[in-house]
Amino acid sequence: MGDEKFKLRSIPIGTGATGTRTERDSMGPIEVPAEHYWGAQTQRSLIHFSIGEDLMPTEVHRAYGQLKKAAALVNAEDGRLDPVLASAIAAAADEVASGELDTEFPLHLWQTGSGTQSNMNVNEVIANRANQFLGGELGTRSPVHPNDHVNMAQSSNDSFPTVMHVATLVAVGERTLPRLDALAEAVRAKAEEWVEVVKIGRTHLQDATPLTVGQEWSGWAAQLRDAHARLERSLEAIHGIAAGGTAVGTGINAPEGFAGAVAARLAELTGLPLKTAPNKFAAQASMDGIVEVSAALRGVAVALMKVAEDMRWLATGPRAGLRELRLPANEPGSSIMPGKVNPTQQEAVIMVCTQVIGNDSIVAAAGSQGHFELNTMRPVAIGNVLHSARILADACENLRVHSVEGTELDRETIAGYVERSLVLVTALAPHVGYDKAAAIAHKADEEGSTLREAALALGVDEAEYDRVMDPTTMIGNPRRDLGLD
Repeated sequence: MGDEKFKLRSIPIGTGATGTRTERDSMGPIEVPAEHYWGAQTQRSLIHFSIGEDLMPTEVHRAYGQLKKAAALVNAEDGRLDPVLASAIAAAADEVASGELDTEFPLHLWQTGSGTQSNMNVNEVIANRANQFLGGELGTRSPVHPNDHVNMAQSSNDSFPTVMHVATLVAVGERTLPRLDALAEAVRAKAEEWVEVVKIGRTHLQDATPLTVGQEWSGWAAQLRDAHARLERSLEAIHGIAAGGTAVGTGINAPEGFAGAVAARLAELTGLPLKTAPNKFAAQASMDGIVEVSAALRGVAVALMKVAEDMRWLATGPRAGLRELRLPANEPGSSIMPGKVNPTQQEAVIMVCTQVIGNDSIVAAAGSQGHFELNTMRPVAIGNVLHSARILADACENLRVHSVEGTELDRETIAGYVERSLVLVTALAPHVGYDKAAAIAHKADEEGSTLREAALALGVDEAEYDRVMDPTTMIGNPRRDLGLD
């Protein structure tokens, strides 16, 4: 293969052809669109799995590009693959990984549970593009063959689980975690800004004792940070990859040492902390690591929904609601009610969180279907995990930029609630007894008077009342709670 005719050429992407060409696989010939790089098995999948509009996520075939390059380099270094072919495969795989060939991956999510059609889609595209680099003709499967060369020492059964892990690590690590962190920081910044603004707390949706706005927001920030930490820890479960296990985990057709070598090379190419899974039978028959990450994404959704719901409720109004928060007015809220503004960012986030919780249920169900040596629910699992990672990342970003950072307080309303609160009598109970404190609260409520008026009418010493009933003495140490002292 070192002959000059197989020298790698620099050829722009594109076949320059129209109509169809004949491609072949083990089932015989089939016509494929001549302008595309995919081959026979991809075309058959388009015919037999035309279900809905859900396509295999872009992240999957891009991760496949990295895996195919890693495998080609390892196979060439060990003398199993001609270096010229390996170079062509690597060059084509780079284009796949970078997204330059995204339009060549049209397959639906709903396909064989092992992801075989997507693996072969990648194999065929890389083979045809590599042959183009080498001066060959598309569709001839020569000199680069999609199975013999691009898929060397691999199976869909170990490669698809591998790219699931790579794609998830990239999606969560590069998008979800950073955007969740930025949101938590923005919430924390508001907590520090409002650390000393006293407000009435609420439990059971009813008035409770005071705290500060900063303390309340610090709770949200802590929830988001804890969810971030749990999600980050969950990624450790998918550092191990199945590559090298081939068909059932025994490594048939993969030489000794291939599993470790391809994991090391893939880690080098991606910058991810990848390692070969110690037990390939578990790696291929289960999806436990993906299930764990999905559960952590659900945990983010649960925390995020709490924040969005609280913001939405605290912003109700402007005349007939709680009206403690003033959310940014991003767009008109009604097609019929002029001037109406709605908490649209919060509503979008809540819908996202609901979707993620549903996605996790699907992933958990898919994870339970690992029958014998292979789990065959992989496409639906990775589709839902990547969907969750993507929409959570975007929801965090939008909530931060379009709502949290521009949120303001209605200080007059907040102060009014504190002034009129009946639950402040809690601070008086240790001094006058629970029963008398309750009587004061009921009297004030029934007569529409202030607590002070009711307490003095029932014989509480005026000086003692004024000393005890200062709301700023009922909130603990908010600056210490936020770590500011």
